[in-house]
Amino acid sequence: MSYLAKVRESNPLIHNITNIVVANFSANGLLALGASPFMADAHEEVIDIAAMSSAVVLNIGTLNDYAIQSMLLAGKSANKHGVPLVLDPVGAGATSYRTAVTQKLVNEMQITALRGNVAEVANVIGESWSIKGVDAGEGEGDVVLLAEAAARKLSCVVIITGKDDVITNGKNTYIASNGHPILTKVTGTGCLLSAVVGAFLAVSGGASLEAAVEALSFYGVAAEIAAELTTGRGPGSFQVEFLNQLTWVTPEVFLERSSIKQLS
Repeated sequence: MSYLAKVRESNPLIHNITNIVVANFSANGLLALGASPFMADAHEEVIDIAAMSSAVVLNIGTLNDYAIQSMLLAGKSANKHGVPLVLDPVGAGATSYRTAVTQKLVNEMQITALRGNVAEVANVIGESWSIKGVDAGEGEGDVVLLAEAAARKLSCVVIITGKDDVITNGKNTYIASNGHPILTKVTGTGCLLSAVVGAFLAVSGGASLEAAVEALSFYGVAAEIAAELTTGRGPGSFQVEFLNQLTWVTPEVFLERSSIKQLS
């Protein structure tokens, strides 16, 4: 059975501590996929929620000290209870504060998967790569080698998203080439992707790399179909149709359209 089918069959509970810009979109996307979102950051309950969840997703998009403490509490609870933990280091490298916070999170918790653009991932592990706001800037270097180095350093799956997505555990590496440029015209599509990765990891049975690869390719296939159905109608129409396709793309359609290549 595909991981997509397992998500829809088991309806995993995904605990999100995310940013104020994307909370609604992430929750609707998880519901459309077939998962169950839980959006909560109160210190008084995040330990319990993380423990009962199928995966925990942490997103640093709108940072403050309260949210950081919530993430540490939830993340450590996830580690204690064997719950997969996804970190989206939004804007790491844009400010020294973001970079320091991200490095604190990866140092104090064991994350299962790190999902970001190339500049964010580079800055998480102390490498140099330019960034503009929360978007990757121009940089020089081998994205695959960077991803593999980050995966080995952090002992987790690392996902670097871009025109082609790199997914690696430091030993085995895949390229997923599905997707569409219009994704960059809708705020929160990267953040939702991290939440979707969490849903796939929740049903992975420990096969984190394989589940992450399928999550990335499935998400790209849904975007491609949504873009085809809304050609010329703009990002608003695409956003609505994209949510629809998160529901309607079947495992069979995914297999027919997925573009995945193993490098090593």
